[in-house]
Amino acid sequence: MKTSGNTILITGGGSGIGQALAHRFHDLGNTVIVAGRRTQALQQTIAGRRNMHAMAFDADRAEGVEDFAWRLVSEHPALNVLVNNAGIMRFEALDERRDLSDTEATVTTNLLGPIRLTNALVEHLSRQPDAALINVTSGLAFVPLVATPTYSATKAAMHSYTVALREALKGKIEVIELVPPAVQTDLTPGQSTREGYLPLADFIDEVMSLFQQQPTPGEILVQRVGFQRNAEAEDRFDEAVTMLNEIARKARDARK
Repeated sequence: MKTSGNTILITGGGSGIGQALAHRFHDLGNTVIVAGRRTQALQQTIAGRRNMHAMAFDADRAEGVEDFAWRLVSEHPALNVLVNNAGIMRFEALDERRDLSDTEATVTTNLLGPIRLTNALVEHLSRQPDAALINVTSGLAFVPLVATPTYSATKAAMHSYTVALREALKGKIEVIELVPPAVQTDLTPGQSTREGYLPLADFIDEVMSLFQQQPTPGEILVQRVGFQRNAEAEDRFDEAVTMLNEIARKARDARK
């Protein structure tokens, strides 16, 4: 992937990994558009930076995604890189009947959202030079967290979808999967300062060094995420599930 001279859209660009990626890609000489629901957060992301733009975006309605894509391409016809980063993570109990509102919202935002946006932009991107599509998944796509089952499932689905996209778009759009481990962000309450999670700055430093490799890896895997990504291949999947969930349980108990 070319790392400068692009026009890049990053969803969920108002905070966390999306915001950090936006700033670092902008520092490399790219025009960056950040999109999301929270207009004030997006404006804070672009404050004081030329060639950064903010656009309101909500993936909940298919019609809204199509309208957003039309406005985006009209205002930024040079768009050649899409980063599907927006996501939510909700805690759910699987051992009791419950309201499925959080489950349905997670599927809509984390899975239908990027599928809809990719569908709306794929033909435009296919016509652009140096086109790239980056899907942000998670280490939980490979070893699930029991407390966030739908989040883990949507990320597993996005991993599979990304593999399919890579084959389908070969020679047209470079398809890359960015797989974060547990990173200190505001994705869940208290996560930004949680001990044992990878500091956001350290994560982004490692990620950007991987993006600048030639050729760019099809999967951007920081060292910390190898525990999850390689668990099944290394024949330690069951052990990894037990270990990951025990560590998470202790972390939750410590907050009580």
